[in-house]
Amino acid sequence: MLHELSIADLGVIETARIDFGAGLTCVTGETGAGKTMVLTGLGLILGAKSVPATVRAGAPEALAEAVLDIPVGSESALRLDDAGVTLDDDGTVIVARTVGATTRSRTVIGGRTVPQALLADIAGELVTVHGQSDQVRLRSSARQRDTLDTYAGPAHQSVLDRYRDAWHSWTQARAALAAMEQGAEAERAEVARLRDDLAAIDALAPEEGEDARLEAEARVLDNAEAVRTGAASAHSAIGGDDEFTVVAAIEAARRALADAARHDDRLAGYEQRLADISYGASDIAAELASYLDGLDADPARLDEIHERRSDLAGLTRRIGVPDLAAVLAYAQQARPRVAADDDWDATLAARRSQESRAREVLDAAATALHKSRTDAARRLADAVGAELDRLAMPDARLAVDVEPADASAHGADRVTFTLASHPGAPHRPLGEGASGGELSRIMLAIEVSLAAVGEQDSRTFVFDEVDAGVGGRAAIAVGNRLAELARTHQVIVVTHLAQVAAFADNHVVVAKTTDGAITRAQVGRVDGDARVEEIARLLSGNEDSSAARAHALELLEQSRVAR
Repeated sequence: MLHELSIADLGVIETARIDFGAGLTCVTGETGAGKTMVLTGLGLILGAKSVPATVRAGAPEALAEAVLDIPVGSESALRLDDAGVTLDDDGTVIVARTVGATTRSRTVIGGRTVPQALLADIAGELVTVHGQSDQVRLRSSARQRDTLDTYAGPAHQSVLDRYRDAWHSWTQARAALAAMEQGAEAERAEVARLRDDLAAIDALAPEEGEDARLEAEARVLDNAEAVRTGAASAHSAIGGDDEFTVVAAIEAARRALADAARHDDRLAGYEQRLADISYGASDIAAELASYLDGLDADPARLDEIHERRSDLAGLTRRIGVPDLAAVLAYAQQARPRVAADDDWDATLAARRSQESRAREVLDAAATALHKSRTDAARRLADAVGAELDRLAMPDARLAVDVEPADASAHGADRVTFTLASHPGAPHRPLGEGASGGELSRIMLAIEVSLAAVGEQDSRTFVFDEVDAGVGGRAAIAVGNRLAELARTHQVIVVTHLAQVAAFADNHVVVAKTTDGAITRAQVGRVDGDARVEEIARLLSGNEDSSAARAHALELLEQSRVAR
Protein backbone atom coordinates (compact mmCIF):
# COMPACT_ATOMS: atom_id res chain seq x y z
CA MET A 1 0.00 0.00 0.00
CA LEU A 2 1.10 3.55 -0.75
CA HIS A 3 0.78 5.63 2.41
CA GLU A 4 1.83 9.06 1.24
CA LEU A 5 3.50 10.90 -1.61
CA SER A 6 5.59 14.05 -1.29
CA ILE A 7 6.57 16.10 -4.34
CA ALA A 8 8.88 19.11 -4.61
CA ASP A 9 9.83 21.24 -7.62
CA LEU A 10 8.20 18.95 -10.15
CA GLY A 11 6.56 20.81 -13.04
CA VAL A 12 4.08 23.34 -11.68
CA ILE A 13 4.14 21.71 -8.23
CA GLU A 14 6.41 23.63 -5.88
CA THR A 15 5.67 21.41 -2.90
CA ALA A 16 2.88 18.98 -2.13
CA ARG A 17 2.13 16.12 0.23
CA ILE A 18 -0.70 13.65 -0.39
CA ASP A 19 -1.87 11.11 2.17
CA PHE A 20 -3.25 8.02 0.46
CA GLY A 21 -5.35 5.99 2.81
CA ALA A 22 -6.99 2.66 2.20
CA GLY A 23 -9.92 2.45 -0.17
CA LEU A 24 -10.60 4.66 -3.16
CA THR A 25 -8.67 7.90 -3.68
CA CYS A 26 -9.81 10.19 -6.49
CA VAL A 27 -7.63 13.00 -7.82
CA THR A 28 -9.46 15.78 -9.64
CA GLY A 29 -8.67 19.25 -10.91
CA GLU A 30 -9.09 21.49 -13.89
CA THR A 31 -7.29 20.69 -17.11
CA GLY A 32 -3.70 21.96 -16.86
CA ALA A 33 -3.84 22.27 -13.08
CA GLY A 34 -1.04 19.73 -12.56
CA LYS A 35 -2.69 16.32 -12.24
CA THR A 36 -0.15 15.02 -14.72
CA MET A 37 2.68 16.02 -12.40
CA VAL A 38 1.03 14.07 -9.56
CA LEU A 39 1.08 11.03 -11.83
CA THR A 40 4.65 11.86 -12.85
CA GLY A 41 5.71 11.97 -9.21
CA LEU A 42 3.92 8.71 -8.57
CA GLY A 43 5.63 7.21 -11.60
CA LEU A 44 9.03 8.26 -10.30
CA ILE A 45 8.62 6.41 -7.02
CA LEU A 46 7.42 3.41 -9.01
CA GLY A 47 10.66 3.31 -11.01
CA ALA A 48 9.68 5.22 -14.16
CA LYS A 49 12.40 6.88 -16.22
CA SER A 50 13.33 10.36 -15.02
CA VAL A 51 13.01 13.33 -17.38
CA PRO A 52 15.11 16.42 -16.51
CA ALA A 53 12.66 18.64 -18.40
CA THR A 54 10.05 18.00 -15.67
CA VAL A 55 12.14 19.83 -13.04
CA ARG A 56 10.51 23.09 -12.02
CA ALA A 57 12.06 26.12 -13.74
CA GLY A 58 14.83 27.59 -11.61
CA ALA A 59 15.10 24.57 -9.30
CA PRO A 60 18.28 22.44 -9.27
CA GLU A 61 16.35 19.19 -8.89
CA ALA A 62 12.92 17.69 -8.32
CA LEU A 63 12.08 15.28 -5.51
CA ALA A 64 9.44 12.57 -5.20
CA GLU A 65 9.25 10.66 -1.95
CA ALA A 66 6.79 8.02 -0.75
CA VAL A 67 6.17 5.50 2.00
CA LEU A 68 5.41 1.97 0.77
CA ASP A 69 4.27 -1.18 2.55
CA ILE A 70 6.45 -4.20 1.75
CA PRO A 71 4.77 -7.53 2.66
CA VAL A 72 6.94 -9.54 5.05
CA GLY A 73 8.48 -12.58 3.38
CA SER A 74 7.51 -11.40 -0.10
CA GLU A 75 9.81 -11.52 -3.11
CA SER A 76 10.11 -7.73 -2.84
CA ALA A 77 11.26 -7.96 0.77
CA LEU A 78 13.87 -10.58 -0.12
CA ARG A 79 15.23 -8.50 -3.02
CA LEU A 80 15.47 -5.42 -0.82
CA ASP A 81 17.29 -7.44 1.82
CA ASP A 82 19.76 -8.64 -0.81
CA ALA A 83 20.33 -4.97 -1.73
CA GLY A 84 21.11 -4.12 1.91
CA VAL A 85 17.83 -2.27 2.52
CA THR A 86 16.32 -2.68 5.99
CA LEU A 87 12.56 -2.29 6.40
CA ASP A 88 11.10 -0.32 9.30
CA ASP A 89 9.51 -2.26 12.14
CA ASP A 90 6.05 -1.73 10.66
CA GLY A 91 7.10 -3.20 7.31
CA THR A 92 7.29 0.15 5.50
CA VAL A 93 10.15 1.69 3.59
CA ILE A 94 10.78 5.21 2.33
CA VAL A 95 11.42 5.53 -1.40
CA ALA A 96 12.96 8.73 -2.80
CA ARG A 97 13.77 9.80 -6.35
CA THR A 98 15.62 12.96 -7.23
CA VAL A 99 15.67 14.27 -10.78
CA GLY A 100 18.47 16.72 -11.51
CA ALA A 101 17.92 19.50 -14.01
CA THR A 102 21.54 19.19 -15.09
CA THR A 103 22.88 16.43 -12.84
CA ARG A 104 22.32 12.69 -12.59
CA SER A 105 19.15 11.37 -11.00
CA ARG A 106 19.27 9.21 -7.87
CA THR A 107 17.12 6.41 -6.48
CA VAL A 108 17.13 5.78 -2.74
CA ILE A 109 15.25 3.05 -0.86
CA GLY A 110 15.46 2.97 2.91
CA GLY A 111 18.39 5.37 2.88
CA ARG A 112 20.43 3.23 0.49
CA THR A 113 21.13 4.20 -3.11
CA VAL A 114 19.95 1.48 -5.50
CA PRO A 115 19.56 1.04 -9.28
CA GLN A 116 16.38 2.43 -10.81
CA ALA A 117 15.65 -1.02 -12.27
CA LEU A 118 15.41 -2.52 -8.77
CA LEU A 119 12.80 0.04 -7.76
CA ALA A 120 10.84 -0.64 -10.95
CA ASP A 121 10.85 -4.39 -10.24
CA ILE A 122 9.80 -3.92 -6.61
CA ALA A 123 7.03 -1.47 -7.51
CA GLY A 124 5.80 -3.72 -10.31
CA GLU A 125 5.06 -6.43 -7.76
CA LEU A 126 3.08 -4.06 -5.53
CA VAL A 127 1.41 -1.54 -7.82
CA THR A 128 -0.52 -1.89 -11.08
CA VAL A 129 -0.73 1.26 -13.20
CA HIS A 130 -3.20 1.77 -16.06
CA GLY A 131 -3.29 4.88 -18.20
CA GLN A 132 -4.95 5.98 -21.39
CA SER A 133 -2.07 4.45 -23.36
CA ASP A 134 -3.03 1.05 -21.95
CA GLN A 135 -6.32 1.30 -23.83
CA VAL A 136 -4.32 1.59 -27.04
CA ARG A 137 -2.07 -1.32 -26.08
CA LEU A 138 -5.14 -3.38 -25.17
CA ARG A 139 -5.99 -3.44 -28.88
CA SER A 140 -2.77 -5.28 -29.74
CA SER A 141 -2.78 -9.06 -30.04
CA ALA A 142 0.42 -9.33 -27.97
CA ARG A 143 -1.13 -7.40 -25.06
CA GLN A 144 -4.30 -9.48 -25.28
CA ARG A 145 -2.24 -12.67 -25.21
CA ASP A 146 -0.30 -11.48 -22.16
CA THR A 147 -3.56 -10.53 -20.42
CA LEU A 148 -4.98 -14.00 -21.05
CA ASP A 149 -1.79 -15.67 -19.77
CA THR A 150 -1.89 -13.55 -16.61
CA TYR A 151 -5.54 -14.42 -15.98
CA ALA A 152 -4.96 -18.14 -16.58
CA GLY A 153 -3.08 -18.51 -13.29
CA PRO A 154 -0.04 -20.35 -11.89
CA ALA A 155 -0.83 -23.78 -13.40
CA HIS A 156 -1.01 -22.21 -16.85
CA GLN A 157 2.24 -20.38 -16.18
CA SER A 158 3.94 -23.75 -15.68
CA VAL A 159 2.59 -24.90 -19.05
CA LEU A 160 3.85 -21.67 -20.63
CA ASP A 161 7.28 -22.12 -19.03
CA ARG A 162 7.53 -25.65 -20.43
CA TYR A 163 6.66 -24.33 -23.88
CA ARG A 164 9.31 -21.62 -23.63
CA ASP A 165 11.92 -24.20 -22.61
CA ALA A 166 10.90 -26.36 -25.57
CA TRP A 167 11.07 -23.35 -27.89
CA HIS A 168 14.56 -22.51 -26.66
CA SER A 169 15.75 -26.10 -27.17
CA TRP A 170 14.24 -26.33 -30.64
CA THR A 171 15.62 -22.97 -31.84
CA GLN A 172 19.08 -24.00 -30.65
CA ALA A 173 18.83 -27.36 -32.42
CA ARG A 174 17.47 -25.69 -35.57
CA ALA A 175 20.27 -23.12 -35.57
CA ALA A 176 22.93 -25.81 -35.16
CA LEU A 177 21.46 -27.82 -38.03
CA ALA A 178 21.06 -24.76 -40.25
CA ALA A 179 24.63 -23.69 -39.61
CA MET A 180 25.85 -27.12 -40.66
CA GLU A 181 23.62 -27.39 -43.72
CA GLN A 182 23.83 -23.83 -45.00
CA GLY A 183 27.57 -23.55 -44.50
CA ALA A 184 28.37 -27.11 -45.47
CA GLU A 185 30.14 -26.30 -48.75
CA ALA A 186 32.20 -23.47 -47.31
CA GLU A 187 32.97 -25.40 -44.14
CA ARG A 188 34.13 -28.49 -45.98
CA ALA A 189 36.28 -26.37 -48.29
CA GLU A 190 37.85 -24.77 -45.25
CA VAL A 191 38.43 -28.16 -43.66
CA ALA A 192 40.10 -29.36 -46.88
CA ARG A 193 42.50 -26.43 -46.64
CA LEU A 194 43.20 -27.25 -43.01
CA ARG A 195 43.82 -30.86 -43.93
CA ASP A 196 46.42 -29.81 -46.53
CA ASP A 197 48.08 -27.51 -44.02
CA LEU A 198 48.27 -30.29 -41.45
CA ALA A 199 49.82 -32.60 -44.05
CA ALA A 200 52.53 -30.02 -44.73
CA ILE A 201 53.14 -29.56 -41.01
CA ASP A 202 53.29 -33.29 -40.35
CA ALA A 203 55.69 -33.76 -43.28
CA LEU A 204 58.21 -31.42 -41.64
CA ALA A 205 57.33 -32.60 -38.11
CA PRO A 206 58.59 -29.44 -36.39
CA GLU A 207 59.39 -29.59 -32.70
CA GLU A 208 58.70 -26.98 -30.08
CA GLY A 209 61.64 -24.58 -29.82
CA GLU A 210 63.38 -26.14 -32.83
CA ASP A 211 63.75 -22.84 -34.68
CA ALA A 212 65.58 -21.25 -31.74
CA ARG A 213 67.90 -24.25 -31.36
CA LEU A 214 68.76 -24.27 -35.07
CA GLU A 215 69.44 -20.55 -35.04
CA ALA A 216 71.84 -20.96 -32.13
CA GLU A 217 73.65 -23.91 -33.75
CA ALA A 218 73.95 -22.06 -37.06
CA ARG A 219 75.43 -19.07 -35.32
CA VAL A 220 78.11 -21.31 -33.78
CA LEU A 221 78.93 -23.06 -37.04
CA ASP A 222 79.07 -19.79 -38.98
CA ASN A 223 81.77 -18.62 -36.55
CA ALA A 224 83.41 -21.96 -35.84
CA GLU A 225 87.09 -20.78 -36.05
CA ALA A 226 86.51 -17.83 -33.74
CA VAL A 227 84.64 -20.06 -31.30
CA ARG A 228 87.37 -22.71 -31.39
CA THR A 229 90.15 -20.15 -30.85
CA GLY A 230 88.36 -18.53 -27.92
CA ALA A 231 87.52 -21.82 -26.21
CA ALA A 232 91.10 -23.15 -26.73
CA SER A 233 92.67 -20.00 -25.33
CA ALA A 234 90.46 -20.16 -22.28
CA HIS A 235 91.30 -23.84 -21.75
CA SER A 236 95.01 -23.15 -22.05
CA ALA A 237 94.87 -20.28 -19.58
CA ILE A 238 92.88 -22.19 -17.01
CA GLY A 239 94.45 -25.65 -17.07
CA GLY A 240 96.54 -26.22 -20.18
CA ASP A 241 100.07 -27.59 -20.56
CA ASP A 242 101.76 -24.27 -19.84
CA GLU A 243 103.69 -23.85 -16.63
CA PHE A 244 101.69 -20.82 -15.54
CA THR A 245 97.95 -21.56 -15.58
CA VAL A 246 95.08 -20.52 -13.35
CA VAL A 247 94.88 -23.97 -11.80
CA ALA A 248 98.68 -24.07 -11.17
CA ALA A 249 98.65 -20.61 -9.55
CA ILE A 250 95.70 -21.42 -7.30
CA GLU A 251 97.18 -24.76 -6.33
CA ALA A 252 100.51 -23.10 -5.41
CA ALA A 253 98.71 -20.58 -3.24
CA ARG A 254 96.68 -23.35 -1.58
CA ARG A 255 99.81 -25.34 -0.71
CA ALA A 256 101.47 -22.25 0.77
CA LEU A 257 98.44 -21.61 2.99
CA ALA A 258 98.31 -25.25 3.98
CA ASP A 259 101.89 -25.06 5.31
CA ALA A 260 101.11 -21.85 7.18
CA ALA A 261 97.85 -23.21 8.57
CA ARG A 262 99.80 -25.78 10.52
CA HIS A 263 100.94 -22.91 12.69
CA ASP A 264 97.73 -20.74 12.54
CA ASP A 265 94.33 -22.43 12.38
CA ARG A 266 92.73 -19.21 11.16
CA LEU A 267 94.27 -19.80 7.72
CA ALA A 268 92.61 -23.20 7.32
CA GLY A 269 89.39 -21.63 6.04
CA TYR A 270 91.22 -19.74 3.30
CA GLU A 271 93.05 -22.84 2.30
CA GLN A 272 89.76 -24.73 1.93
CA ARG A 273 88.21 -21.97 -0.15
CA LEU A 274 91.24 -22.03 -2.52
CA ALA A 275 90.86 -25.79 -2.78
CA ASP A 276 87.21 -25.33 -3.85
CA ILE A 277 88.23 -22.74 -6.45
CA SER A 278 90.93 -25.08 -7.73
CA TYR A 279 88.42 -27.92 -8.11
CA GLY A 280 85.98 -25.58 -9.97
CA ALA A 281 88.68 -24.29 -12.33
CA SER A 282 89.80 -27.86 -13.06
CA ASP A 283 86.17 -28.83 -13.87
CA ILE A 284 85.85 -25.86 -16.28
CA ALA A 285 89.10 -26.82 -17.97
CA ALA A 286 87.89 -30.42 -18.42
CA GLU A 287 84.51 -29.30 -19.81
CA LEU A 288 86.21 -26.90 -22.25
CA ALA A 289 88.43 -29.75 -23.45
CA SER A 290 85.34 -31.89 -24.01
CA TYR A 291 83.62 -29.00 -25.83
CA LEU A 292 86.63 -28.59 -28.14
CA ASP A 293 86.67 -32.28 -28.88
CA GLY A 294 82.98 -32.21 -29.86
CA LEU A 295 83.02 -28.98 -31.81
CA ASP A 296 81.77 -29.79 -35.30
CA ALA A 297 82.96 -27.61 -38.10
CA ASP A 298 81.54 -29.85 -40.82
CA PRO A 299 80.23 -27.57 -43.66
CA ALA A 300 77.65 -30.25 -44.54
CA ARG A 301 75.99 -29.85 -41.14
CA LEU A 302 75.76 -26.10 -41.62
CA ASP A 303 74.11 -26.59 -45.02
CA GLU A 304 71.68 -29.04 -43.46
CA ILE A 305 70.72 -26.49 -40.78
CA HIS A 306 70.22 -23.73 -43.32
CA GLU A 307 67.99 -25.97 -45.41
CA ARG A 308 65.90 -26.97 -42.37
CA ARG A 309 65.47 -23.37 -41.31
CA SER A 310 64.41 -22.44 -44.82
CA ASP A 311 61.76 -25.20 -44.80
CA LEU A 312 60.42 -24.03 -41.44
CA ALA A 313 60.30 -20.43 -42.65
CA GLY A 314 58.36 -21.50 -45.73
CA LEU A 315 55.89 -23.34 -43.48
CA THR A 316 55.24 -20.26 -41.35
CA ARG A 317 54.63 -18.21 -44.51
CA ARG A 318 52.19 -20.81 -45.83
CA ILE A 319 50.20 -20.82 -42.62
CA GLY A 320 50.44 -17.04 -42.33
CA VAL A 321 51.79 -16.91 -38.79
CA PRO A 322 54.90 -15.18 -37.36
CA ASP A 323 56.86 -18.10 -35.89
CA LEU A 324 57.09 -21.84 -35.31
CA ALA A 325 55.22 -21.66 -32.00
CA ALA A 326 52.22 -20.18 -33.85
CA VAL A 327 52.44 -23.00 -36.44
CA LEU A 328 52.20 -25.60 -33.67
CA ALA A 329 49.24 -23.73 -32.07
CA TYR A 330 47.52 -23.58 -35.47
CA ALA A 331 47.93 -27.32 -35.89
CA GLN A 332 46.49 -27.96 -32.43
CA GLN A 333 43.39 -25.92 -33.26
CA ALA A 334 42.95 -27.39 -36.74
CA ARG A 335 43.11 -31.07 -35.79
CA PRO A 336 39.68 -31.18 -33.99
CA ARG A 337 37.96 -29.57 -37.00
CA VAL A 338 39.57 -32.02 -39.38
CA ALA A 339 38.62 -34.90 -37.09
CA ALA A 340 35.04 -33.61 -36.95
CA ASP A 341 34.93 -33.54 -40.72
CA ASP A 342 35.83 -37.20 -40.73
CA ASP A 343 32.49 -37.74 -38.91
CA TRP A 344 30.59 -35.11 -40.94
CA ASP A 345 27.83 -37.35 -42.23
CA ALA A 346 27.22 -38.91 -38.82
CA THR A 347 27.18 -35.50 -37.15
CA LEU A 348 24.74 -34.11 -39.71
CA ALA A 349 22.40 -37.06 -39.22
CA ALA A 350 22.61 -36.61 -35.43
CA ARG A 351 21.74 -32.93 -35.66
CA ARG A 352 18.80 -33.62 -37.93
CA SER A 353 17.53 -36.20 -35.47
CA GLN A 354 18.02 -33.80 -32.55
CA GLU A 355 16.10 -31.04 -34.37
CA SER A 356 13.27 -33.44 -35.19
CA ARG A 357 12.97 -34.63 -31.58
CA ALA A 358 13.06 -31.05 -30.30
CA ARG A 359 10.30 -30.09 -32.73
CA GLU A 360 8.13 -32.97 -31.54
CA VAL A 361 8.54 -31.79 -27.94
CA LEU A 362 7.74 -28.22 -29.03
CA ASP A 363 4.58 -29.30 -30.88
CA ALA A 364 3.40 -31.25 -27.84
CA ALA A 365 4.07 -28.25 -25.60
CA ALA A 366 2.24 -25.97 -28.06
CA THR A 367 -0.80 -28.27 -28.00
CA ALA A 368 -0.87 -28.25 -24.20
CA LEU A 369 -0.49 -24.46 -24.16
CA HIS A 370 -3.29 -24.03 -26.71
CA LYS A 371 -5.64 -26.14 -24.60
CA SER A 372 -4.76 -24.23 -21.44
CA ARG A 373 -5.31 -20.89 -23.17
CA THR A 374 -8.60 -22.04 -24.67
CA ASP A 375 -9.89 -23.07 -21.25
CA ALA A 376 -8.74 -19.79 -19.69
CA ALA A 377 -10.27 -17.81 -22.58
CA ARG A 378 -13.75 -19.11 -21.76
CA ARG A 379 -13.33 -18.25 -18.08
CA LEU A 380 -11.98 -14.77 -18.84
CA ALA A 381 -14.79 -14.00 -21.29
CA ASP A 382 -17.39 -15.05 -18.70
CA ALA A 383 -15.72 -13.03 -15.92
CA VAL A 384 -15.40 -9.89 -18.05
CA GLY A 385 -18.97 -10.30 -19.29
CA ALA A 386 -20.21 -10.35 -15.71
CA GLU A 387 -18.23 -7.22 -14.95
CA LEU A 388 -19.54 -5.44 -18.06
CA ASP A 389 -23.09 -6.09 -16.80
CA ARG A 390 -22.17 -4.11 -13.71
CA LEU A 391 -20.54 -1.36 -15.78
CA ALA A 392 -23.68 -0.44 -17.70
CA MET A 393 -22.81 -2.62 -20.70
CA PRO A 394 -25.32 -5.45 -20.11
CA ASP A 395 -25.77 -6.27 -23.79
CA ALA A 396 -22.07 -6.26 -24.67
CA ARG A 397 -20.27 -9.56 -24.94
CA LEU A 398 -16.52 -10.03 -24.99
CA ALA A 399 -15.10 -13.10 -26.69
CA VAL A 400 -11.54 -14.32 -26.41
CA ASP A 401 -10.54 -16.24 -29.53
CA VAL A 402 -7.50 -18.53 -29.47
CA GLU A 403 -6.59 -19.63 -32.98
CA PRO A 404 -3.63 -21.72 -34.18
CA ALA A 405 -0.71 -19.75 -35.59
CA ASP A 406 2.93 -20.27 -36.48
CA ALA A 407 5.04 -21.17 -33.50
CA SER A 408 6.92 -18.32 -31.83
CA ALA A 409 8.60 -17.67 -28.52
CA HIS A 410 5.16 -17.00 -26.98
CA GLY A 411 3.32 -20.05 -28.31
CA ALA A 412 1.57 -21.22 -31.43
CA ASP A 413 -1.60 -19.20 -30.86
CA ARG A 414 -3.11 -15.94 -32.05
CA VAL A 415 -5.18 -14.40 -29.24
CA THR A 416 -7.86 -11.89 -30.22
CA PHE A 417 -10.34 -10.06 -28.00
CA THR A 418 -13.56 -9.32 -29.89
CA LEU A 419 -16.62 -7.37 -28.80
CA ALA A 420 -20.26 -7.52 -29.80
CA SER A 421 -21.60 -4.25 -28.40
CA HIS A 422 -25.28 -5.20 -28.64
CA PRO A 423 -27.45 -8.22 -29.48
CA GLY A 424 -27.26 -9.17 -33.11
CA ALA A 425 -24.02 -7.28 -33.70
CA PRO A 426 -21.09 -9.29 -35.06
CA HIS A 427 -18.02 -9.76 -32.94
CA ARG A 428 -15.28 -7.40 -34.06
CA PRO A 429 -11.72 -6.92 -32.78
CA LEU A 430 -11.46 -4.41 -29.93
CA GLY A 431 -9.47 -2.07 -32.13
CA GLU A 432 -12.42 -1.87 -34.51
CA GLY A 433 -15.55 -2.61 -32.53
CA ALA A 434 -15.12 -0.61 -29.30
CA SER A 435 -15.39 3.10 -28.62
CA GLY A 436 -13.10 4.92 -26.22
CA GLY A 437 -15.68 4.73 -23.44
CA GLU A 438 -16.23 1.04 -24.05
CA LEU A 439 -12.48 0.39 -24.02
CA SER A 440 -12.23 2.19 -20.68
CA ARG A 441 -14.86 -0.04 -19.12
CA ILE A 442 -13.50 -3.19 -20.75
CA MET A 443 -10.06 -2.41 -19.34
CA LEU A 444 -11.56 -1.91 -15.89
CA ALA A 445 -13.55 -5.13 -16.22
CA ILE A 446 -10.42 -7.04 -17.20
CA GLU A 447 -8.41 -5.54 -14.35
CA VAL A 448 -11.10 -6.45 -11.83
CA SER A 449 -11.22 -9.97 -13.26
CA LEU A 450 -7.43 -10.27 -12.96
CA ALA A 451 -7.56 -9.04 -9.37
CA ALA A 452 -10.22 -11.64 -8.56
CA VAL A 453 -7.95 -14.55 -9.52
CA GLY A 454 -4.72 -12.99 -8.25
CA GLU A 455 -2.97 -13.39 -4.95
CA GLN A 456 -4.88 -12.58 -1.78
CA ASP A 457 -2.44 -9.86 -0.76
CA SER A 458 -3.81 -6.38 -1.29
CA ARG A 459 -2.38 -4.44 -4.21
CA THR A 460 -2.42 -0.82 -5.24
CA PHE A 461 -4.13 0.06 -8.51
CA VAL A 462 -3.55 3.39 -10.22
CA PHE A 463 -5.96 4.40 -13.01
CA ASP A 464 -5.38 7.47 -15.15
CA GLU A 465 -8.75 8.56 -16.53
CA VAL A 466 -10.10 5.00 -16.74
CA ASP A 467 -13.47 6.73 -17.22
CA ALA A 468 -12.43 8.49 -20.45
CA GLY A 469 -15.34 8.61 -22.87
CA VAL A 470 -17.81 7.57 -20.16
CA GLY A 471 -20.69 9.62 -18.81
CA GLY A 472 -24.12 9.51 -17.25
CA ARG A 473 -25.31 6.19 -15.84
CA ALA A 474 -22.19 4.42 -17.10
CA ALA A 475 -19.99 6.80 -15.11
CA ILE A 476 -21.91 5.96 -11.93
CA ALA A 477 -21.43 2.27 -12.66
CA VAL A 478 -17.70 2.80 -13.12
CA GLY A 479 -17.44 4.71 -9.86
CA ASN A 480 -19.40 2.04 -8.01
CA ARG A 481 -17.17 -0.75 -9.40
CA LEU A 482 -14.01 1.12 -8.47
CA ALA A 483 -15.37 1.52 -4.95
CA GLU A 484 -16.03 -2.23 -4.77
CA LEU A 485 -12.50 -2.98 -5.96
CA ALA A 486 -11.22 -0.59 -3.28
CA ARG A 487 -12.75 -2.77 -0.54
CA THR A 488 -9.92 -5.26 -0.96
CA HIS A 489 -7.28 -3.15 -2.73
CA GLN A 490 -6.00 0.39 -2.61
CA VAL A 491 -7.28 2.24 -5.68
CA ILE A 492 -6.04 5.64 -6.90
CA VAL A 493 -7.94 7.24 -9.78
CA VAL A 494 -7.35 10.44 -11.74
CA THR A 495 -10.77 11.44 -13.05
CA HIS A 496 -12.77 14.27 -14.62
CA LEU A 497 -16.11 12.76 -13.66
CA ALA A 498 -18.14 13.84 -10.66
CA GLN A 499 -19.97 10.50 -10.71
CA VAL A 500 -16.67 8.70 -10.08
CA ALA A 501 -15.25 11.22 -7.60
CA ALA A 502 -18.42 10.95 -5.51
CA PHE A 503 -17.46 7.38 -4.57
CA ALA A 504 -14.04 8.37 -3.21
CA ASP A 505 -12.99 7.61 0.34
CA ASN A 506 -10.27 10.23 -0.10
CA HIS A 507 -10.75 13.12 -2.50
CA VAL A 508 -7.62 15.04 -3.57
CA VAL A 509 -7.85 18.23 -5.61
CA VAL A 510 -5.10 19.78 -7.71
CA ALA A 511 -5.66 23.53 -8.16
CA LYS A 512 -3.59 25.99 -10.18
CA THR A 513 -2.74 29.47 -8.91
CA THR A 514 -0.74 32.25 -10.51
CA ASP A 515 0.48 35.73 -9.56
CA GLY A 516 0.95 36.68 -13.17
CA ALA A 517 4.61 35.71 -13.18
CA ILE A 518 4.78 32.27 -11.58
CA THR A 519 2.25 29.45 -11.84
CA ARG A 520 1.95 27.00 -8.97
CA ALA A 521 -0.16 23.95 -8.30
CA GLN A 522 -1.62 23.32 -4.87
CA VAL A 523 -2.54 19.78 -3.91
CA GLY A 524 -4.76 18.94 -0.96
CA ARG A 525 -7.51 16.73 0.35
CA VAL A 526 -11.03 18.12 0.41
CA ASP A 527 -13.93 17.24 2.72
CA GLY A 528 -17.31 18.68 3.60
CA ASP A 529 -18.32 21.82 1.73
CA ALA A 530 -15.03 21.97 -0.16
CA ARG A 531 -15.70 18.54 -1.59
CA VAL A 532 -19.27 19.49 -2.53
CA GLU A 533 -17.88 22.54 -4.37
CA GLU A 534 -15.35 20.42 -6.29
CA ILE A 535 -17.98 17.89 -7.38
CA ALA A 536 -20.27 20.76 -8.38
CA ARG A 537 -17.44 22.20 -10.46
CA LEU A 538 -16.93 18.82 -12.13
CA LEU A 539 -20.64 18.71 -12.94
CA SER A 540 -21.14 22.20 -14.32
CA GLY A 541 -17.84 24.03 -14.34
CA ASN A 542 -19.26 26.43 -11.71
CA GLU A 543 -18.88 25.44 -8.09
CA ASP A 544 -21.17 28.29 -7.01
CA SER A 545 -24.16 27.01 -8.98
CA SER A 546 -26.94 26.08 -6.56
CA ALA A 547 -28.27 23.47 -8.98
CA ALA A 548 -24.82 21.92 -9.35
CA ARG A 549 -24.35 21.90 -5.57
CA ALA A 550 -27.70 20.20 -5.11
CA HIS A 551 -26.75 17.60 -7.73
CA ALA A 552 -23.37 17.13 -6.03
CA LEU A 553 -25.04 16.47 -2.69
CA GLU A 554 -27.37 14.02 -4.40
CA LEU A 555 -24.43 12.18 -5.98
CA LEU A 556 -22.60 11.96 -2.67
CA GLU A 557 -25.67 10.56 -0.98
CA GLN A 558 -26.24 8.05 -3.77
CA SER A 559 -22.64 6.88 -3.57
CA ARG A 560 -22.89 6.55 0.21
CA VAL A 561 -25.98 4.39 -0.09
CA ALA A 562 -24.44 2.31 -2.90
CA ARG A 563 -21.38 1.60 -0.82
